[in-house]
Amino acid sequence: MAANESTEKAEKNPYAYLDRDDFTSEKYKIEIRGLPKYYGIGEFKKLLNEKLELQTCKVKPPRRGSGWLYVSFRNEENRQKAIEKLNGIVWKNCKLTAQIAKPAPDPFVKRKLEQESGRNKHLKTEDSEPVSAEDKIKSITIPLWNIPYPDQLELKQKEMRSILTNICQEMLRASKDKNLLGWLNYQKDKYGGLPCELLPILSTDKITEYRNKCEFTVGTSTDSNETMIGFRLSSYAAGSTAVGPIDDLCHIPSRMKTVIKILEEFVRNSGLKPFQPVDHSGHWRQVTVRTTQSGDMMVIVGIHPQDLTQEQLDELKLQLKDLFETGKGLEAGITSLHFQIMNKKSRDGLNQDIYSHIAGSKCIEETLLGMKFRVSPQAFFQVNTPAAEVLYKAAIELAAPNEDTALLDICCGTGTIGLAFSKHCGEVFGLEMVEDAIKDARENVLANNVTNSEFFVGKAEDMLPPVIRRITKTDIVAVVDPPRAGLHHRALLTLRKANKLSRLVYVSCDPRAATRNLVDLARPPSKQYVGDPLVPVKAVAVDMFPHTKHCELLLCLQRLSDAMKARDLAVKAEESSS
Repeated sequence: MAANESTEKAEKNPYAYLDRDDFTSEKYKIEIRGLPKYYGIGEFKKLLNEKLELQTCKVKPPRRGSGWLYVSFRNEENRQKAIEKLNGIVWKNCKLTAQIAKPAPDPFVKRKLEQESGRNKHLKTEDSEPVSAEDKIKSITIPLWNIPYPDQLELKQKEMRSILTNICQEMLRASKDKNLLGWLNYQKDKYGGLPCELLPILSTDKITEYRNKCEFTVGTSTDSNETMIGFRLSSYAAGSTAVGPIDDLCHIPSRMKTVIKILEEFVRNSGLKPFQPVDHSGHWRQVTVRTTQSGDMMVIVGIHPQDLTQEQLDELKLQLKDLFETGKGLEAGITSLHFQIMNKKSRDGLNQDIYSHIAGSKCIEETLLGMKFRVSPQAFFQVNTPAAEVLYKAAIELAAPNEDTALLDICCGTGTIGLAFSKHCGEVFGLEMVEDAIKDARENVLANNVTNSEFFVGKAEDMLPPVIRRITKTDIVAVVDPPRAGLHHRALLTLRKANKLSRLVYVSCDPRAATRNLVDLARPPSKQYVGDPLVPVKAVAVDMFPHTKHCELLLCLQRLSDAMKARDLAVKAEESSS
């Protein structure tokens, strides 16, 4: 069947995706009913995965207190096993039932069909959009582009105040401890509803062309259906797969835009179509570009192989190599070129991307706070290098380490935070689950002649206990820079009960999402939450993303007992001076 016919057929059937070979959690889903009114999702996952030994893929609660939820599995065998074990089981005095659940319709196809049938006339199609693709891309990626930068900073500082006010309220709700309530209310009164002092927002002079990494989608434009490399104009669930241009986006370096235009022409002339999310046909999927302040540039071209032979894939690699070494792409000055095979997810739910080095160096090098850092294709590195320097200086100032301090750099990426701290403390231990990032971190240790730092591969929740046992210093400070979803609960509990841990600096790119972590760190001691609570004592925002609504928030947390002693000393000092 031709690709266009396949796509048209998929767009008429909201369940066509179930016939594809690639994995989706909707294929093997069950519905569990009879759940208690109040329970913890963590508790229920423990029942499923540890007690009943069911290999769950995803737990999808519709809303709290609904009495039912969905659980997905990797295959039919695991689904049937779950139904047999769960049916009739009594949990928290409630008898559970389990049955096969109907899969959800494809949201893109569902919306398109509703638009065509007129059942939802209020839904706009792409053709009825009153704004151009250029303006829409701006509104999505840099919505504050036309607001003076000082006003942007003021907006973000107000937003951080609002978030901290909410965090304070959540902490008060979660606390029944007299000392903790007294501390939080004291802080709330002192700082106008905040749990701690909020310092003025920090920023840099570089507010345009600041992004050192962008992931661009290969797709088609909304009007001419022509191949385009840019950003998605809307979400898949909102009924759009169209891609808009990046020409007018001020946060993207001009060097990146040049590379994208060169690759856009290459893709159009390749004879291969962009990947189509509706029916998973097509080939070209994504282009990732990384740049450094020293002039390095890494380009990673991602493709879905479909039925291409290894010889055909090798030919594409050769064509890309020639493009940037001797062809039109020579002017772009690429120093590292990679090819990424972006396979479908397998039935076990694993992503099977494969990276191939095509030309130039395998990695690029960035300089930050006078130190050199190797960056490989999959490694995490802050997307705004000048602002990252401001961020790390602020973290060091908040943490106030010394020679007797051991730093735990959790979710350390390529080791940038830990190595920035290495000059200011006695020991550094970094943890990261991405193996290539840890390889980079270890290379960065050697490149910068650092002798007091070690880095380990693994999940923070698994690696923290043995790493903490290695620490020889009397004082531990942790810096946590987790993914958007936050720190794993087991890792959080381990940090709380580490007696020598005196301070924790929490770095969050989504402070609202971090609320739960911060509340749990500050909960009163209990059977589950062992150890003196860690409460906020100071916060500062850093604008890593000018012209967007996002910024990073750093919170310094301190043990409650230490914070109360410091407060009492400050009060006495004020009284004696007056």
